[in-house]
Amino acid sequence: MAVPRARIVDLMRVQCKVFNTVFNPEGHRLGTKVLRERLKGPSVAAYYPRRIGTFNDLVKLYPEWEGLDTYEWDRQEKVAALKARGKGAPKKKRGPPELKGKRKK
Repeated sequence: MAVPRARIVDLMRVQCKVFNTVFNPEGHRLGTKVLRERLKGPSVAAYYPRRIGTFNDLVKLYPEWEGLDTYEWDRQEKVAALKARGKGAPKKKRGPPELKGKRKK
């Protein structure tokens, strides 16, 4: 003798209530398995060492101390070379923009 589906669904509902699980008789993908897992954020964050600072942080702390900032020197040399060839950034405009061409009469 077959058990009616309604009785099985009621049994599943009570089982889910007792064992504190999600009642999902249709079997839809709800993502409850992933949501029940522990969060991984704190363990991942603890894996990497703490950031102790960068060269720019040291320069801001001790402006009187002139260290070797090779990246900035290379950048300044590159900008100077580009300007020498006429390929540098244009100068910033000053004052209001000039009206060119057609004006309304």
